[in-house]
Amino acid sequence: MTLTRTTRRATALGAADARTVDDLVALAAAGLPSAYRPGTREFAQTVRAVRGRDGVDVRPEGTNLRYAAIAALGLARTDLDTQRAALSGITADELTTTVTERAVGHRDLGSVALAAWASAEVRGVVAADLLSDLVGRLAGDPVPTVDASWALTAAVGSLALDPASSDAARVRDAARERLLAAQGPQGIFPHTLPAASLGRWRAHVGCFADQVYPIQALARLAAATGDREALAAAELCAGRIVALQGPAGQWWWHYDRRNGKVVEGFPVYSVHQHAMGPMALFDLADAGGTDHTAAVVSGLHWLDAHPEVLEDLVSTRHNLVWRKVGRREPRKAARQVAAVTTSLVPGVRVPGLDTVLPPVVVDHECRPYELGWLLYAWLARPDTKEGQP
Repeated sequence: MTLTRTTRRATALGAADARTVDDLVALAAAGLPSAYRPGTREFAQTVRAVRGRDGVDVRPEGTNLRYAAIAALGLARTDLDTQRAALSGITADELTTTVTERAVGHRDLGSVALAAWASAEVRGVVAADLLSDLVGRLAGDPVPTVDASWALTAAVGSLALDPASSDAARVRDAARERLLAAQGPQGIFPHTLPAASLGRWRAHVGCFADQVYPIQALARLAAATGDREALAAAELCAGRIVALQGPAGQWWWHYDRRNGKVVEGFPVYSVHQHAMGPMALFDLADAGGTDHTAAVVSGLHWLDAHPEVLEDLVSTRHNLVWRKVGRREPRKAARQVAAVTTSLVPGVRVPGLDTVLPPVVVDHECRPYELGWLLYAWLARPDTKEGQP
């Protein structure tokens, strides 16, 4: 298996970091087949480490159309031999065709948006029926911030192919307006648009994904149209999460839209470190924004130098990266406590939380979108030069 695409930002990385990225890219391409179901051209919801008679093995569970679209976007940045090895003989273009067909009328807004994005970027085809669907869905409440961001990215990509697409223009304008209206004064985006739709206890909270996908979408909009307001919004959000980055490069999990502070840091997700953070911040720099390569490298280092646990997170045996380091706690207890307390007193931190609920648990699963975004973040498109998205 040979990966022939140029690694993005290769010239900005030191030799050791460049080798780490090359190893992670190769691991992602080799790991995706464990989540792929060739008989139905689907990707699993997750691949989980399980203990059997002969030791530890990995088992795919469920299916997820979103993850299939993201896998297609990532694999499209590899050569055809790598694509066929990962997809049991088909290409990313063929997988995208299947994903696009299945997204028509799909109940999940995010799946529709990602399929439209993949159709434009992987196949070079404007998915008119999906864009038409997005127009109507973006007019309703509430809309998840992540899904609106994906819709904006899909619209920007579609308009690059067909500037006359009225539905793509409507999706672009609706998603842009909703994102900019919801952004907090320190740059943080909420979990839904509008924020109040989540109610008193959660309206102020936005997760890391709620920050990186708007950064990416608004940066791409700015790069395509010269939209200064969009670029400024992306810059403000990126600057804030970089300022809050942990001492070991951790990208924290929950943020407060009102004051731009961390609500709860854990879990720390591996995909944020090796893929989602780099992906968004590279696109911002490519649009003329601040170059946050130093923060990207710091986040990447956490994969090896994480202070929370002794265990390796990169499994070369299984070609997977374990999903996260979280607290030893009842399900989401720390996040729920932090959300409620900060809703009452902005900026307050629960004392002794790291002692009572220590962040020492490794989640031994890997979702295919994590490997898809890893490829997407670090490999250039076949028709671009290094440094371009």
